Amino acid sequence: MRTLLDYSPLHRSSIGFDRVFDLLESAARNQASDNYPPFDSIKLDEDRYRVTMAVAGFRESDLTITTQGNLLLVSGEHKGEPEGEYLHRGIATRPFQRRFELAEHVRVTGARLADGLLSIDMKREVPEAMKPRQIRIDAGEGGETSVRQITDHQVAA
Repeated sequence: MRTLLDYSPLHRSSIGFDRVFDLLESAARNQASDNYPPFDSIKLDEDRYRVTMAVAGFRESDLTITTQGNLLLVSGEHKGEPEGEYLHRGIATRPFQRRFELAEHVRVTGARLADGLLSIDMKREVPEAMKPRQIRIDAGEGGETSVRQITDHQVAA
């Protein structure tokens, strides 16, 4: 049996890191929980991500995807029983609920269901006000300070 780590001593000596500790505690709880349905988390490029979940046996009407704040919630529940009598039931069809913590400024851009795989696309969109800016230093007296936005090319260099 796993025991959760106690972060309370760190809370006393750090200020402004509450969200980090909440994420660590949430990750520890989620790791100990059910691993159904399996999923892949993929980074497509610098600002695009995809979560792909194996949801065999679920129809589009059985699935719900919601976002609230920095939380992505995917749930599924069968709305009816198939015809006939099962001789063997090997495909899991139990209800599920998966939670994903999203980083700041990441939003869901779309979802699709194909071949038993649910793919959810996300993109990080940092507002202009949050992007790095370069401040020019004036050598003269009383001059105006100029600020310009750093382009992605300059940041990478």
